[in-house]
Amino acid sequence: MASNELPHVKLFWLEKSRSQRILWLLQELNLPYELEIFHRNKKTMMAPPELQKVHPLGKSPVIQIRPAGAAEDAEPITLAESGFITQYLAENAPEGKKLVPQRWKEGMEGKIGGETEAWMRYQYYLHYCEGTLMPPLVMALVVSALKSPQVPFFIRPISTILANRIFSAFIFPNVHVNLKMIEGHLATSGGKYICGPQLTAADILLSFPLIAAKEDLDNFGTFENGSWKSEFPKVAEYIDLIENEEGYKKSVEKIIEIDGEFSATLRPGQ
Repeated sequence: MASNELPHVKLFWLEKSRSQRILWLLQELNLPYELEIFHRNKKTMMAPPELQKVHPLGKSPVIQIRPAGAAEDAEPITLAESGFITQYLAENAPEGKKLVPQRWKEGMEGKIGGETEAWMRYQYYLHYCEGTLMPPLVMALVVSALKSPQVPFFIRPISTILANRIFSAFIFPNVHVNLKMIEGHLATSGGKYICGPQLTAADILLSFPLIAAKEDLDNFGTFENGSWKSEFPKVAEYIDLIENEEGYKKSVEKIIEIDGEFSATLRPGQ
């Protein structure tokens, strides 16, 4: 399909954010796109206020779509939220179908309960990644700051005790049960990806929280055999698989080409 027959997408990319997986999605969909790069405040790690000119919340990812054939000065379609962006592009882009599992069982088209297990799992993960998995990981990032050198040394012993209690009472149990579920889903998917033998948009969404957190998970609590990789080997293999996907590697290379460096971790200064 000629490029002038395709929509044009502008991705407002923010460092150390969920926007990296949207860049990967655009690579997989072979859509024409451009990037506008933003950097976090080095002290607060907040997004710059300029992003509020694009979307009222001033967060990333945000994309703007100019439909094929639209005038250059036409008002673009603005989309925010990772799950919504992913679902919209997978459902509407010309090559989107390759990232979505078959929906209906044979002979059950259009019937409630007629959906395939792969499609139902796919739909679940479109919402799960942000709704369930990300909150305890973000909380871990925030609570970890209570143990950092930024806390005055005479307060740090107390704040560290508080942080450790939050990790043991809430963060670690929640992260652990999520990893256990993902491990189980990988064991029953019928393939090496979360929904089966083919890469789907759900894998792309799931990539960010897992890749961003992998270096810190062992600090959350005590895993069997001493590490999360030992307790959840399928998750570890899955992350390695995702990081070696050609589309993911191309998305990383694109950022390095434009911005000079790339880091998947959420930790400040990393």
